[in-house]
Amino acid sequence: MVKGIEQIKADILIMGTGGAGLMAALHAYDANPELNIVLSVKGLAGKSGCTRMVQGGYNVVLDPDDSHEKHFKDTIKGGGFINNQELAWTLVTDATKIVYELENKVGCFFDRGSDGYLHQKPFAGQCFDRTIHRRDLTGIEIIARLRDQVFARDIQVLEECRGLDLLTRNNRVAGAILLDIRSGEPFVVNSRAVILATGGGATMYKISAPSKEKSGDGTAMAFRAGAEFVDMEMLQFHPTGLLAGESQLSGSVLEEGLRGAGGRLFNAEGERFMERYDPDRMERSTRDQVARGAYLEIMAGRGTHSGGVFLDISHLGAGFVERTFPGMVDRVKDIGKDLAREPIEVSPTAHFHMGGVRIDRDCHSNLEGLFVAGEDAGGVHGANRLGGNGVAESTVFGARAGDAAASFVSECNLSAVDDAQVNAVWQETIRPFSLSDGEDAYRLRRELKLLTWEKIGVVRSREQLLQGIQQLDEMKDRAERIKVKGGRQYNMDWNEALNVRNLITVARMVAQSALIREESRGSHYRSDFPKTDNDNWLKNILLIRDGKEVIRFYSKAVMFSRIPQEEIIK
Repeated sequence: MVKGIEQIKADILIMGTGGAGLMAALHAYDANPELNIVLSVKGLAGKSGCTRMVQGGYNVVLDPDDSHEKHFKDTIKGGGFINNQELAWTLVTDATKIVYELENKVGCFFDRGSDGYLHQKPFAGQCFDRTIHRRDLTGIEIIARLRDQVFARDIQVLEECRGLDLLTRNNRVAGAILLDIRSGEPFVVNSRAVILATGGGATMYKISAPSKEKSGDGTAMAFRAGAEFVDMEMLQFHPTGLLAGESQLSGSVLEEGLRGAGGRLFNAEGERFMERYDPDRMERSTRDQVARGAYLEIMAGRGTHSGGVFLDISHLGAGFVERTFPGMVDRVKDIGKDLAREPIEVSPTAHFHMGGVRIDRDCHSNLEGLFVAGEDAGGVHGANRLGGNGVAESTVFGARAGDAAASFVSECNLSAVDDAQVNAVWQETIRPFSLSDGEDAYRLRRELKLLTWEKIGVVRSREQLLQGIQQLDEMKDRAERIKVKGGRQYNMDWNEALNVRNLITVARMVAQSALIREESRGSHYRSDFPKTDNDNWLKNILLIRDGKEVIRFYSKAVMFSRIPQEEIIK
C-alpha cells in the first residue's frame, strides 16, 4: 500500500452511474447480495451523465406485427452493415425482457395509449413504430427509478469521485485509482472485477450534446490499460442540436421524435434540403444522413447567420407540440424561442461514440476482470446508431455486465495492487501543481474543440485528418505542460487539466482510425472517398496501445453471423 493513499477492497467496482452502471449494480447485487459492490461517479448519482438527458425513448419489440428480426435488420442497415451482429442481436432480443423488468421490478412508468398498451412512436431509420417513452423525458424516468433501487440496496456509492487510471497486473485488472474531487485526495479500490460505464467523449467538439462532465475518461483509462478498441472512427453527430449562442443549452439535442412526428428542416433559403440527400425518407432518414445534409448546406453558404439550419414543427399545431413535447418546449423557451409556433435554429452536434472497447455478448474485454457496457463499449451500433437504441443498449448490456461480473468474481481471487503503478499515476496527476509556468487547460480545451470540429468532424478528408493528427500530437505535448494553481480541494482547473488529457487521447484514436478508413460509411464521411466501398471495407478497424504513445491498428472482416451478406446488402 502506498503511504498516504487509502485503499478500499471490493468484489466489484462499477465506474459510472448512467443506465449501464446502475443496471450493472442492480444485477450484480441481485445475483449475490453478499458481494461488496462499490459504485463511483464523477458527478452525483442519478443527477449527472447522459442517460438522464435522453428525451426520445427506448426501442423495443412489443407489437405482434413487429419482430426482433425487423428491429435487427433496421439496426444493421442503420449501422452501415459493420455492426457486430451477435451484439446487435443481443440488443434487440434482450430489450424486450429488460423493458418488462424496468416496468415491473424497477418501477418505471412509460406512456400508454388509450388501449392500455405501451405507446410506441416513430423514430428515424426504422420500419416500425417501436419507441416507448415517458413523454419526452424518458431518461429522467429511467435514471430516477434505477437510482432509487440502487440506494435501497447495500451498495456503496462514491459521488464526485473521478477515475484516474485502471490498475493492472499480468493483463488482469486489479481495480482503479480514483480522485475524491471534494477533498483532492486519491484512493485505490482494489477489486476482483471492474465494470467500466463512464460514457463517451463527444464533448471534445465545438458543438456537442453530452453532459458537460463527460470527457472520455473511461475510454482513455481503458486505452492506457491495454484494452482493445473497435470502430473508433465512428462518432455520431445528431442533426438537430439547439443553437443558442454562448448558452449552456447550445448543442443540446432536440430529439428524434420531432422529425418522426413530421418536423421539417429548411435551409436559410427556405428549401427542404433533405430532398437533395434522401428524397424518399427526407427528415426521417438516419441521423448520419440528416446531419451530413445539414452540414453540407451550411458549408455551401445556405445556412443561417449563426451557422445552422431551421427545424420547424409549428405546422403540426401548437397544442399538439405542447402536449407531445413539453420538455423540449420548455428547453427552447429558456432561450426565448417558441418551438410550438416558430422555426428553431439547429446544427449538427457531436452526440454519441459508436466506437469503444471491443466486447463480447457478456461485456468481457480482452483484459481479464474488465467488463465494459454502454457508450464505453463498441460494436453494437456499427457506423451509426439509431435513435432509441442507445438507452436500450445501456440497460441491456449493463444488466449483462452485472450478471457476468458477479459470476466472474465468484471464481477468482483478489489480485494485488502494484504500488509502483499507483505511485506513478498519482505523481503524474499532481505534476501540474509543480510547474512554475505552463499551458492553460481552458484555452487548450477551446483549441481542441475547434480543431476536432474542423479536422475530424462531420466531413473529413486525408488532408484535414493529417493536419488534425499533427496538431493533436502537439496538443498532447502541450497538455503535459498544463500549469494548475491553488489547492487540491474542488479545484476545477485541475479537473479540466485531467479532462483535456483524456479528450486528446480519445481524439487521437478517432483521427487516426478515420484516416485509415478510405471510404464513407455511416457517420464517417470522407470527401475524398465519398462512396461506400463494400468490396474493400466491410471490416472493422481495431486498435490497441503498443508502447507508451504508439497506437497499433489492424482490421477484421465483418462476421455476418446472423444474416448473410447477400441478403441485406443489395
